[in-house]
Amino acid sequence: MKRTSIDYYEKYAETFFETTVLADMQMVYQPFLSLVKPQGRILDLGCGSGRDSRYFIRHGYQVEAVDGSPALARLASEYIGQEVICGRIEELEYDQEFDGIWACASLVHIEKKDMPEILKKLKRALNLEGILYISLKYGEGEGVKDGRFFSYYDEVQLRKVFNRLKYLKIIKLFRTEDVRQERKQELWINVLARAV
Repeated sequence: MKRTSIDYYEKYAETFFETTVLADMQMVYQPFLSLVKPQGRILDLGCGSGRDSRYFIRHGYQVEAVDGSPALARLASEYIGQEVICGRIEELEYDQEFDGIWACASLVHIEKKDMPEILKKLKRALNLEGILYISLKYGEGEGVKDGRFFSYYDEVQLRKVFNRLKYLKIIKLFRTEDVRQERKQELWINVLARAV
């Protein structure tokens, strides 16, 4: 993740927390959790406010939450009642530890050239048959917008990325609107994939 994006979250951590912590993600929780074994171990990668970690914990899952911003990691730790690890996605070293990885709006800050290597790292972190969920901004191109770096994908581009990988098989690819009322016009592309 680019330093500019981490700096943004450090500067606006409280505002980001407040504007995202109550967002209703039910429409994507259910497809993901239906594929992850009950009480399984989930990595919440780029957990932000801790909203999703808290939901998973309350539904009986074992959660390891990670965020690249020290300020957000502190806020999320308080919110979920357990320590959030402060670390960048690129630095994580896990080996077959998780039944599911939840990367909601966190890989949007990864440059396209680095995405295959990041996905390889995430596959390594999953148990065999483990489930990966990612959501990315819908569109084309990449660049800095309002102090953060973003990569944009559509269905064709994302399928190309996954088709080159022999170790992650797409189960479902779908678009959603942003759940925040003021951002309804923004679209996300979501992927559920299985480690093979």
